[in-house]
Amino acid sequence: MTTAVMRTIPLPSGEEIPALGQGTWYLGEDPSRRGDEIAALRLGLDLGMTVVDTAEMYGDGAAEELVGEAIDGRREEVFLVSKVLPGHASRRGTVSACEGSLRRLGTDRLDLYLLHWRGRFPLEETLAGFADLVAAGKIRHWGVSNLDAADMVELTSLPGGGAVALDQVLYNLTRRGIEWDLLPWCRRHGVAVMAYSPIEQGRLLRAETLRAVARSLGASPTQVALAWVLEQGVAAIPRSGRPEHVRENRGAADLRLPAEVLAVLDEAFPPPSGPVPLEVL
Repeated sequence: MTTAVMRTIPLPSGEEIPALGQGTWYLGEDPSRRGDEIAALRLGLDLGMTVVDTAEMYGDGAAEELVGEAIDGRREEVFLVSKVLPGHASRRGTVSACEGSLRRLGTDRLDLYLLHWRGRFPLEETLAGFADLVAAGKIRHWGVSNLDAADMVELTSLPGGGAVALDQVLYNLTRRGIEWDLLPWCRRHGVAVMAYSPIEQGRLLRAETLRAVARSLGASPTQVALAWVLEQGVAAIPRSGRPEHVRENRGAADLRLPAEVLAVLDEAFPPPSGPVPLEVL
Protein backbone atom coordinates (compact mmCIF):
# COMPACT_ATOMS: atom_id res chain seq x y z
CA MET A 1 0.00 0.00 0.00
CA THR A 2 2.92 2.36 0.67
CA THR A 3 4.30 4.37 -2.23
CA ALA A 4 7.42 6.48 -2.53
CA VAL A 5 5.40 9.70 -2.82
CA MET A 6 4.15 11.34 0.35
CA ARG A 7 1.35 13.90 0.46
CA THR A 8 2.57 17.34 1.47
CA ILE A 9 1.20 20.59 2.85
CA PRO A 10 2.67 24.03 2.13
CA LEU A 11 4.06 26.43 4.68
CA PRO A 12 3.63 30.18 4.07
CA SER A 13 7.23 30.30 2.83
CA GLY A 14 6.30 27.94 0.01
CA GLU A 15 8.23 25.04 1.53
CA GLU A 16 6.35 21.74 1.34
CA ILE A 17 6.46 19.35 4.30
CA PRO A 18 5.09 15.80 4.59
CA ALA A 19 1.42 15.85 5.60
CA LEU A 20 1.85 12.74 7.72
CA GLY A 21 4.49 12.88 10.42
CA GLN A 22 5.29 11.39 13.79
CA GLY A 23 4.30 12.59 17.24
CA THR A 24 6.21 11.77 20.42
CA TRP A 25 3.87 12.62 23.30
CA TYR A 26 4.49 10.01 26.07
CA LEU A 27 7.51 8.51 24.27
CA GLY A 28 10.81 8.19 26.09
CA GLU A 29 9.24 7.66 29.50
CA ASP A 30 9.56 3.85 29.82
CA PRO A 31 13.12 2.46 29.44
CA SER A 32 11.76 -0.98 28.54
CA ARG A 33 10.16 0.48 25.41
CA ARG A 34 13.07 2.62 24.29
CA GLY A 35 14.37 0.21 21.66
CA ASP A 36 10.96 -0.16 20.02
CA GLU A 37 10.34 3.58 20.13
CA ILE A 38 13.64 4.41 18.46
CA ALA A 39 13.06 1.71 15.84
CA ALA A 40 9.59 3.10 15.20
CA LEU A 41 10.86 6.65 14.67
CA ARG A 42 13.62 5.47 12.36
CA LEU A 43 11.20 3.35 10.34
CA GLY A 44 8.95 6.38 9.99
CA LEU A 45 11.86 8.29 8.47
CA ASP A 46 12.46 5.40 6.07
CA LEU A 47 8.81 5.59 5.02
CA GLY A 48 8.84 9.34 4.39
CA MET A 49 7.24 10.45 7.67
CA THR A 50 10.06 12.90 8.21
CA VAL A 51 8.16 15.51 10.23
CA VAL A 52 9.00 14.65 13.84
CA ASP A 53 7.14 16.61 16.50
CA THR A 54 8.22 16.84 20.12
CA ALA A 55 8.25 19.33 23.01
CA GLU A 56 10.25 20.23 26.08
CA MET A 57 7.17 19.29 28.12
CA TYR A 58 7.05 15.67 26.93
CA GLY A 59 8.59 13.58 29.68
CA ASP A 60 10.33 16.72 30.96
CA GLY A 61 12.72 16.52 28.01
CA ALA A 62 12.87 12.71 27.76
CA ALA A 63 11.04 12.67 24.42
CA GLU A 64 13.50 15.15 22.95
CA GLU A 65 16.41 13.01 24.11
CA LEU A 66 14.78 9.96 22.52
CA VAL A 67 14.26 11.83 19.26
CA GLY A 68 17.86 13.01 19.33
CA GLU A 69 19.05 9.42 19.56
CA ALA A 70 16.66 8.24 16.86
CA ILE A 71 17.70 10.89 14.31
CA ASP A 72 21.41 10.75 15.05
CA GLY A 73 23.18 10.65 11.69
CA ARG A 74 19.93 11.45 9.84
CA ARG A 75 19.29 15.04 10.86
CA GLU A 76 19.23 16.32 7.27
CA GLU A 77 16.24 14.07 6.50
CA VAL A 78 14.10 15.43 9.31
CA PHE A 79 11.74 18.40 9.59
CA LEU A 80 12.16 18.79 13.33
CA VAL A 81 9.51 20.48 15.48
CA SER A 82 9.59 21.31 19.18
CA LYS A 83 7.68 23.60 21.53
CA VAL A 84 8.31 26.10 24.30
CA LEU A 85 6.22 25.91 27.46
CA PRO A 86 4.15 29.03 28.19
CA GLY A 87 5.92 29.50 31.52
CA HIS A 88 9.21 29.85 29.64
CA ALA A 89 7.88 32.05 26.84
CA SER A 90 9.37 35.43 27.75
CA ARG A 91 11.87 36.80 25.25
CA ARG A 92 14.91 35.47 27.11
CA GLY A 93 13.07 32.38 28.32
CA THR A 94 12.06 31.38 24.80
CA VAL A 95 15.68 31.56 23.66
CA SER A 96 16.90 29.62 26.71
CA ALA A 97 14.20 26.95 26.33
CA CYS A 98 15.06 26.49 22.67
CA GLU A 99 18.74 26.11 23.48
CA GLY A 100 17.84 23.42 26.02
CA SER A 101 15.77 21.59 23.41
CA LEU A 102 18.63 21.80 20.93
CA ARG A 103 21.01 20.24 23.45
CA ARG A 104 18.64 17.37 24.18
CA LEU A 105 17.99 16.83 20.49
CA GLY A 106 21.68 16.94 19.61
CA THR A 107 21.21 19.49 16.83
CA ASP A 108 22.01 23.13 16.12
CA ARG A 109 18.61 24.13 14.75
CA LEU A 110 14.90 23.42 14.72
CA ASP A 111 12.89 23.57 11.53
CA LEU A 112 9.80 24.76 13.41
CA TYR A 113 9.45 26.07 16.98
CA LEU A 114 6.00 26.46 18.51
CA LEU A 115 4.51 28.23 21.51
CA HIS A 116 2.79 25.26 23.19
CA TRP A 117 -0.18 27.33 24.39
CA ARG A 118 -0.79 30.86 25.65
CA GLY A 119 0.34 31.69 29.16
CA ARG A 120 1.19 34.67 31.30
CA PHE A 121 3.74 36.24 28.97
CA PRO A 122 2.45 38.63 26.30
CA LEU A 123 2.65 37.31 22.77
CA GLU A 124 4.99 40.21 21.95
CA GLU A 125 7.58 38.71 24.32
CA THR A 126 7.43 35.31 22.65
CA LEU A 127 7.57 36.83 19.18
CA ALA A 128 10.70 38.73 20.15
CA GLY A 129 12.27 35.48 21.34
CA PHE A 130 11.34 33.76 18.08
CA ALA A 131 12.87 36.65 16.12
CA ASP A 132 16.10 36.34 18.10
CA LEU A 133 16.23 32.61 17.39
CA VAL A 134 15.61 33.08 13.68
CA ALA A 135 18.33 35.71 13.51
CA ALA A 136 20.74 33.33 15.27
CA GLY A 137 19.94 30.49 12.88
CA LYS A 138 18.59 28.33 15.70
CA ILE A 139 15.10 28.03 14.22
CA ARG A 140 13.95 28.22 10.61
CA HIS A 141 10.23 28.83 11.15
CA TRP A 142 8.01 29.52 14.15
CA GLY A 143 4.38 28.86 14.93
CA VAL A 144 1.89 28.24 17.69
CA SER A 145 -0.18 25.48 19.23
CA ASN A 146 -3.63 25.55 20.80
CA LEU A 147 -4.44 29.07 19.58
CA ASP A 148 -8.00 29.72 18.40
CA ALA A 149 -9.17 32.08 15.65
CA ALA A 150 -9.35 35.16 17.90
CA ASP A 151 -5.84 34.42 19.17
CA MET A 152 -4.57 34.18 15.61
CA VAL A 153 -6.14 37.51 14.69
CA GLU A 154 -4.43 39.08 17.69
CA LEU A 155 -1.12 37.37 16.93
CA THR A 156 -1.00 38.47 13.32
CA SER A 157 -1.84 42.06 14.27
CA LEU A 158 1.42 42.30 16.25
CA PRO A 159 4.75 43.37 14.72
CA GLY A 160 6.28 40.25 13.17
CA GLY A 161 3.19 38.16 13.86
CA GLY A 162 2.44 37.73 10.18
CA ALA A 163 5.40 35.35 9.92
CA VAL A 164 3.51 32.61 11.79
CA ALA A 165 3.90 29.37 9.83
CA LEU A 166 1.55 26.91 11.51
CA ASP A 167 -1.04 26.33 14.23
CA GLN A 168 -1.01 22.87 15.83
CA VAL A 169 -4.37 21.97 17.36
CA LEU A 170 -6.52 19.06 18.46
CA TYR A 171 -8.42 17.86 15.39
CA ASN A 172 -10.03 14.58 14.40
CA LEU A 173 -13.41 13.20 13.39
CA THR A 174 -14.81 13.76 16.88
CA ARG A 175 -13.18 17.19 17.38
CA ARG A 176 -14.26 19.24 14.38
CA GLY A 177 -14.87 22.61 16.01
CA ILE A 178 -11.99 24.31 14.18
CA GLU A 179 -13.92 23.91 10.92
CA TRP A 180 -16.25 26.75 11.93
CA ASP A 181 -13.72 29.57 12.15
CA LEU A 182 -10.09 28.65 12.84
CA LEU A 183 -9.52 26.37 9.86
CA PRO A 184 -11.13 28.77 7.36
CA TRP A 185 -9.11 31.64 8.82
CA CYS A 186 -5.87 29.70 8.46
CA ARG A 187 -6.73 28.76 4.89
CA ARG A 188 -7.45 32.39 3.98
CA HIS A 189 -4.17 33.56 5.48
CA GLY A 190 -1.99 30.72 4.24
CA VAL A 191 -1.18 29.39 7.72
CA ALA A 192 -0.65 25.63 7.86
CA VAL A 193 -2.64 23.54 10.34
CA MET A 194 -1.34 20.39 12.04
CA ALA A 195 -3.53 17.97 14.01
CA TYR A 196 -2.37 16.38 17.22
CA SER A 197 -4.22 13.34 18.61
CA PRO A 198 -5.71 12.66 15.13
CA ILE A 199 -7.21 9.37 16.35
CA GLU A 200 -8.26 10.79 19.74
CA GLN A 201 -5.58 8.76 21.53
CA GLY A 202 -7.18 5.58 20.18
CA ARG A 203 -10.70 6.22 21.47
CA LEU A 204 -12.00 7.04 18.00
CA LEU A 205 -11.09 3.58 16.73
CA ARG A 206 -13.97 1.99 18.67
CA ALA A 207 -16.60 3.85 16.62
CA GLU A 208 -18.62 1.30 14.64
CA THR A 209 -19.19 3.58 11.65
CA LEU A 210 -15.47 4.12 11.29
CA ARG A 211 -14.84 0.41 11.58
CA ALA A 212 -17.49 -0.36 8.94
CA VAL A 213 -16.04 2.21 6.54
CA ALA A 214 -12.58 0.75 7.07
CA ARG A 215 -13.83 -2.75 6.26
CA SER A 216 -15.46 -1.49 3.07
CA LEU A 217 -12.18 0.08 1.94
CA GLY A 218 -9.93 -2.80 2.96
CA ALA A 219 -8.16 -0.48 5.36
CA SER A 220 -7.86 -0.16 9.12
CA PRO A 221 -9.87 2.30 11.24
CA THR A 222 -6.61 4.11 12.04
CA GLN A 223 -5.86 4.57 8.35
CA VAL A 224 -9.33 5.92 7.60
CA ALA A 225 -9.24 8.34 10.54
CA LEU A 226 -5.81 9.66 9.50
CA ALA A 227 -6.74 9.80 5.81
CA TRP A 228 -9.80 11.88 6.72
CA VAL A 229 -7.58 14.48 8.44
CA LEU A 230 -5.29 14.59 5.42
CA GLU A 231 -8.29 15.03 3.10
CA GLN A 232 -9.02 18.31 4.94
CA GLY A 233 -5.62 19.68 3.95
CA VAL A 234 -4.42 19.31 7.54
CA ALA A 235 -1.17 17.61 8.55
CA ALA A 236 -1.31 14.84 11.16
CA ILE A 237 1.26 13.64 13.68
CA PRO A 238 0.08 10.32 15.13
CA ARG A 239 2.23 8.93 17.90
CA SER A 240 3.48 5.37 17.68
CA GLY A 241 6.11 3.58 19.68
CA ARG A 242 5.93 0.34 17.69
CA PRO A 243 7.21 -0.23 14.14
CA GLU A 244 4.13 -2.19 13.08
CA HIS A 245 1.92 0.74 14.00
CA VAL A 246 4.14 3.12 12.05
CA ARG A 247 3.64 0.97 8.94
CA GLU A 248 -0.10 1.05 9.51
CA ASN A 249 -0.08 4.82 9.94
CA ARG A 250 1.95 5.29 6.76
CA GLY A 251 -0.73 3.50 4.75
CA ALA A 252 -3.11 6.37 5.48
CA ALA A 253 -1.13 8.70 3.22
CA ASP A 254 -1.96 6.52 0.23
CA LEU A 255 -5.65 6.09 1.07
CA ARG A 256 -8.12 8.30 -0.80
CA LEU A 257 -11.63 8.57 0.63
CA PRO A 258 -14.41 8.66 -1.99
CA ALA A 259 -17.12 11.33 -1.73
CA GLU A 260 -19.68 8.78 -0.57
CA VAL A 261 -17.38 7.70 2.27
CA LEU A 262 -16.83 11.30 3.32
CA ALA A 263 -20.62 11.75 3.38
CA VAL A 264 -21.04 8.71 5.63
CA LEU A 265 -18.40 10.05 8.00
CA ASP A 266 -20.01 13.50 8.03
CA GLU A 267 -23.32 11.93 9.05
CA ALA A 268 -21.72 9.91 11.85
CA PHE A 269 -19.38 12.71 12.96
CA PRO A 270 -21.15 15.96 12.04
CA PRO A 271 -19.26 19.18 11.40
CA PRO A 272 -19.98 22.09 13.74
CA SER A 273 -23.19 24.08 13.23
CA GLY A 274 -21.84 27.09 15.13
CA PRO A 275 -18.83 28.38 17.03
CA VAL A 276 -17.12 25.85 19.30
CA PRO A 277 -14.49 26.78 21.91
CA LEU A 278 -11.10 25.39 20.96
CA GLU A 279 -10.74 21.91 22.43
CA VAL A 280 -7.48 20.71 23.94
CA LEU A 281 -6.07 17.55 25.47
